[in-house]
Amino acid sequence: MTKKLEELFNLPYPETPEEAESIKTIEENKETLTTVSLAIDKIDAALPGVKNLDTADEELDELAELAKTKAQDLIDLGMNIDPRFAGVILQTAGTMLGHAITAKTAKLDKKLKMVDLQLKKLRLDRQDQENGVTPPSIDGQGVVLDRNELLKQILNKK
Repeated sequence: MTKKLEELFNLPYPETPEEAESIKTIEENKETLTTVSLAIDKIDAALPGVKNLDTADEELDELAELAKTKAQDLIDLGMNIDPRFAGVILQTAGTMLGHAITAKTAKLDKKLKMVDLQLKKLRLDRQDQENGVTPPSIDGQGVVLDRNELLKQILNKK
């Protein structure tokens, strides 16, 4: 019988020594697994926190798509004209494809840099926690004033 069937019928499962050891290891490392899980959740939560990533991605996708379509148009034109004139047109089409590749590469580089920065921040936060360093708190005093009251105070100081 399998473990799932034995669980379904509520039968005792005979554990082998390897299984007992692996269960013991899992129980010992549960805390580590939960901290790693929380760290992964933190990273996932921080990714959408950056604004305007989607719009920049859409713009780069649009540019790449435009470059690909125009390059295809130029290739079609280059294949239908006199071969002595086609070289310049096909060279331009190759340049357009290069621009499409550059747009896609820039998009990927930006995402990788964001993830790298978030991982570095997480590493620094973890080091601060391990060393017992807490960020300094700023003590201050706040007063709610309207514009006219603020102007009166500024004029009275002169």
